[in-house]
Amino acid sequence: MSEIKDRYITFDNIDCYENSALVIDAMIELFKLKPESKNRLWNNFMNKIPQNYREVFEKDGNKDTLYLVCANVFYISDLFEEYDFEAGIEVLEQVEFECC
Repeated sequence: MSEIKDRYITFDNIDCYENSALVIDAMIELFKLKPESKNRLWNNFMNKIPQNYREVFEKDGNKDTLYLVCANVFYISDLFEEYDFEAGIEVLEQVEFECC
């Protein structure tokens, strides 16, 4: 029997920090592919993300990575859509649906 994801009651079987890390991975990939996509907003955003964001979820008293992704979901969505970055759109939709 497969695990059922239950986001409304317990968040059981949903790794929201992994989901947010996938969004950050996609952003980093986009910034490498399209350097012009990284502006001052995204520089400030990425400065709040720990270098080892898969193990440490917050940096120097900033909000944690899940909070940062969820609080900026509309801006991140615009970024991915502007550059037609389908991989980013997919992971962002997942984290938004399951965790934000």
